[in-house]
Amino acid sequence: MTFFNDELLADLAVDLPLFIASLQQLETKLQFSLGQYHADHISVRCHQNTTAERWREGLQRCGHLLSEKMINGRPICLFTLNEPLQVGEWKIECVELPYPGEKRYPKEGWEHIELVLPVGHEALHQTALELLSDDVLLDRSIKLKFSHPKGEGERLPNPTLAVTDGTVTVKFHPYSIQDVVESERD
Repeated sequence: MTFFNDELLADLAVDLPLFIASLQQLETKLQFSLGQYHADHISVRCHQNTTAERWREGLQRCGHLLSEKMINGRPICLFTLNEPLQVGEWKIECVELPYPGEKRYPKEGWEHIELVLPVGHEALHQTALELLSDDVLLDRSIKLKFSHPKGEGERLPNPTLAVTDGTVTVKFHPYSIQDVVESERD
């Protein structure tokens, strides 16, 4: 079974080209090429547990569960796909499925992509900010959020800078999600 022929994921398959177009629009606003960085995973958002369960079943049929952790009081699952998704210039094989939380998102579907900045965790925020021009930093349609998400058992600090235009989000972090998951097993 592949992602694009699984009826449980049909809504995500239809949404992917819209997500890619929104990502390209954000990239234009940011004034630099996102493609120079490794995209280690892509993430969805949903409002209902029934949607999360349907997507989970579909993702398990076209891949396997890499990790499931409680983060900020809700399960977050990572799936490795049997065939990577083509997202713009990236081939992404890891999908993040957070179960619904308190926050409501504008729509259910693809929400963000995560890029690895190959710097130590101490330098992530400064390095990520240096990618953004003064024009971008002053643009009120662009929002920034620094965070330090941490799952149970994670030993590798993985701070994040999220950059969003309200439609799509790009998150920068210093380590790939696969490295973070592997750190839990050591």
